[in-house]
Amino acid sequence: MYRTKQDLITDWTKSSAGTLDVLRAVTDETLMHAIVPGHNSLGWIGWHVTTALGYFTNLLGFRLSPLKSLAQPTDALSIANQYERYARELAEAAEQFSDAYLLEEVDVHGTAMPRGAVLRMMMNHQTHHRGQMTVLLRQAGLPVPAVMGPTKEQS
Repeated sequence: MYRTKQDLITDWTKSSAGTLDVLRAVTDETLMHAIVPGHNSLGWIGWHVTTALGYFTNLLGFRLSPLKSLAQPTDALSIANQYERYARELAEAAEQFSDAYLLEEVDVHGTAMPRGAVLRMMMNHQTHHRGQMTVLLRQAGLPVPAVMGPTKEQS
């Protein structure tokens, strides 16, 4: 759980940059790559991570800019660019948070939860799916960006 604005900003800056690196590694040709047919593809997961930011911020009581469509874009660059916009909007919003704001409780589907816990859940969700994407990138024959440390490509 985040209890200080600065801890949130520090983590969000690093995490969103890593996620953007992973999204930028996806190509149009690999958008539909999945571990097995019919499973979540690189494109689906990338779009899910992007749109989920809106879900989590809605729980906190603020909205990111509206999407033109909820449909997954058909090109990788559009997904990465939308994620980048949302990541920037969230970073700008976080600058306005106070430490007390992070401790205030909000309703999360019938359960009272501090905003800092919702933000931690958002970060965990993103990290989980980013990990899935790095495996799919490797399977698709694409280089895996160094998000949490060097990868095979940086060795």
